[in-house]
Amino acid sequence: MSREEQQENKSVGLELEKIIFIGRTYKEYMLMFNLTPEDLRGRSILDCPGGACSFSSHARRHGADSMAADIAYEHEIDKLELKGQQDVEHTMEQLKQVRDRYRWDYFGSMDGLKQARMNALRDCVADMRNFPEQYIYAELPVLPFTDEQFDMTLSAHFLFTYADRLDFSFHEQTILELLRVTRQELRIFPTVDLSGKRYEHMDEIKSFLKNLGFRVTEVSTTYEFQQGAHTMLKITKPEF
Repeated sequence: MSREEQQENKSVGLELEKIIFIGRTYKEYMLMFNLTPEDLRGRSILDCPGGACSFSSHARRHGADSMAADIAYEHEIDKLELKGQQDVEHTMEQLKQVRDRYRWDYFGSMDGLKQARMNALRDCVADMRNFPEQYIYAELPVLPFTDEQFDMTLSAHFLFTYADRLDFSFHEQTILELLRVTRQELRIFPTVDLSGKRYEHMDEIKSFLKNLGFRVTEVSTTYEFQQGAHTMLKITKPEF
C-alpha cells in the first residue's frame, strides 16, 4: 500500500500536539531487548512504534535491514524535530516531581537522561532525512506490511505500558498484527504499566498466544529505568 493510499484509507490520525515524540537510544534498546550486535547482522527488523528512537539508524550500521513504523511519521520531519525537543523539555520538568520512581544508575542524573533523549531524537531525525523510506506511517492495530516481512519485531513502551487506556482487545489485535508481519520473533518491553504493576491480563495474553502455537516467555533484562520495568515478553513462532 502506498503512502497516498494509507492517507486515504486511514482513520482519523493524531494531531501533532497530541503525539509525544520521545525515543530511547540504540544502547537502551540493546539492553531492553537482550540483544547483541550479532543478533542484528543480516536480519530485517521492525521497530514499532518507533517514535523518536535511534535504534533503527544504528542497527542499520550494524548490518541490519531496519525499519520503524509509527503514527507520528505522517507529520513533517522539521515539525517532529521541534515537537520532540519540546517533549523532552516537558518530560524533564515532569520527572522532577516523581524522580524517586526511577532508577538512576544507568543515566546518572537528570542531565544524563536529557542528553540521552536528545541524542536519540537527533539521530532519529537525521536518519529520517537520509532514509525517509525506512520510516513508515502506521496506525495500530493495522500495519502496511506483508506477512512475515521482518525477521524480528521490537515494540517498546507502548503495549502494557498504557494498559489504562489501551483495552485487552486492542492488545490482542496489535500483538497478532505485529506477529503477522514477523517471521521469527516479537519482543515487547516492558511487561508493566506506568505504575510498575505487571500487566493485569498478562497470563490471559500468554495463554491465548500459547494456544495459537507460539512460544511465550517473560525474560528478565539488565535495563531498568522505571522501577519494576525490567522484563520483556518474548513471543517466538513455532518453527523457530
